[in-house]
Amino acid sequence: MSGDRYKIANQNATYFLTLTVIDWVDLFTRKEYCVIITDSLNYCIKEKGLIIYAYVIMSNHVHLVCSVKEPNKLSNVLRDLKKHTSKQFIKKMDEINESRKEWLLNKFSFEARRTRRAENYKIWKDDNHAIELGEYIDIEQKINYIHNNPVAAMLVYEASNYVFSSASNYADGNGYVDVCIAY
Repeated sequence: MSGDRYKIANQNATYFLTLTVIDWVDLFTRKEYCVIITDSLNYCIKEKGLIIYAYVIMSNHVHLVCSVKEPNKLSNVLRDLKKHTSKQFIKKMDEINESRKEWLLNKFSFEARRTRRAENYKIWKDDNHAIELGEYIDIEQKINYIHNNPVAAMLVYEASNYVFSSASNYADGNGYVDVCIAY
């Protein structure tokens, strides 16, 4: 992706990713938008070979530790995920009578025009801040970082109590996304 300093070089390796809303807009303060992400992640797991080891949806970004099964490519799955979720977010704004709709649409429309990287609305930054995990970067450390994000943000006392995170998958096997437990 253009301007991305952290390239996905090995399309089937395991990566720590950060998918960020443009200008760090707090879009995911409503559960409906978070459900779009969890549903889309589950679709990609079933249909596109995505393997998620950990995730968390914060107010303006999503962290993932993931990989994809061959012959799929992680870059393609992320591109499709962002494109699909962007369309669904815009659609959902009408359905839930989003109070910030005008402001959000103006922001996303301006970014699409400015970057010329989307037709009508650009919601996601191009950069996924992809960091390949493996010999030098420990997957367990990144999973713990992801799970502790809501605790560090003082949203919950216990990581497993945060609804839109895989921490509950690791704690008791329950969660909204079909996560592959890494340890």
